[in-house]
Amino acid sequence: MPNRSQIQARAAMMRVRFEAAGAQVVDPPLLQSAETLLDLYGEDIRARAYVTSDALRGEQMLRPDFTLPVVQMHMRDGAEPARYTYSGEVFRRQEHDPDRANEYIQVGYEVFDREDPAGADAEVFSLMALQLRGLPLRAATGDIGILTAAVEGLRTTERRKAALMRHLWRPRRFRILLDRFAGRKAPSEGRAALLDAADPMAFDAPMIGKRRKAEIAARIEALREDRDTPPISDNELAGLETLLNVRETMPFALEQLRDVAVDLPQITPALDRLEARVAALQARGVDVDRLDFEAAYGRTSMEYYDGFVFGFYAEGRPDLPPIATGGRYDALTRQLGRGDEIPAVGGVLRPDLMLEIEEGAV
Repeated sequence: MPNRSQIQARAAMMRVRFEAAGAQVVDPPLLQSAETLLDLYGEDIRARAYVTSDALRGEQMLRPDFTLPVVQMHMRDGAEPARYTYSGEVFRRQEHDPDRANEYIQVGYEVFDREDPAGADAEVFSLMALQLRGLPLRAATGDIGILTAAVEGLRTTERRKAALMRHLWRPRRFRILLDRFAGRKAPSEGRAALLDAADPMAFDAPMIGKRRKAEIAARIEALREDRDTPPISDNELAGLETLLNVRETMPFALEQLRDVAVDLPQITPALDRLEARVAALQARGVDVDRLDFEAAYGRTSMEYYDGFVFGFYAEGRPDLPPIATGGRYDALTRQLGRGDEIPAVGGVLRPDLMLEIEEGAV
């Protein structure tokens, strides 16, 4: 296993390469405001982060990644365009897999540039691939923006679309909602009886819990409205299902998705961006004819990405987490910029895993 000195030396070398590509070195604090992280990720982040408190600064968390503090720094006082690189420790609690590290070094590269998003996507991906050259890795790519465009353009209520968007990162729950909104899943007998009752609030049981009577009544009315809403059409549902199953090399995936756009025309602008990205990757020497594209890639592990996503995996070591990951996070800059935003894309690498793979190949 590589020791700490070896990992730090590899991280420093990688960071120098990113500096040579035009990146400014940044070093965000180890302690981050828990309030900001909770606002973005909800209470689920507590299961993955180390939490502490300070009498003056309140609740804080050991840095779970670099992207959030780098975005905060850039939105506060960064120039445009900007490129940043960093290396340092991040901390993740491990409650289910004792073999996974709870502290490790990340090296990253982030681009904030509104002039050419496709070119920036290709820049980040190609620089990551260059750092990983020679390792037996498989690259996977996707685009969260295609799926979000498909959902946002459905001919159904805003309430239903918001529910699907909220559970986009939970495939099983998303599938259940989709079946319900398509009329494939009948409501339970208990729910049906509740919604059919002349006065659902006519009961003698005491009110227990935090919800008030008016909130419960409003929820019941919303469920009644949803029950009376026409189902999502078969064409749209078939288009969504086909989209989620697209898994091909980039050019063939784009071809299949153009066919899907016949039923889901709202994804056409996202496909145009994918086509521009393919061209930008080719211009940087990436062999797109051998580059995998999965339309559903990134749904379970990349919650703040909203466009292009990618990862590099050790084919002979399925036990290892991704060696590198990244993607586009335009919406995150809007959230942290209090209304201001700038297109942004970045990626991170694990030098410890790179060294472990190299040792195993000797």
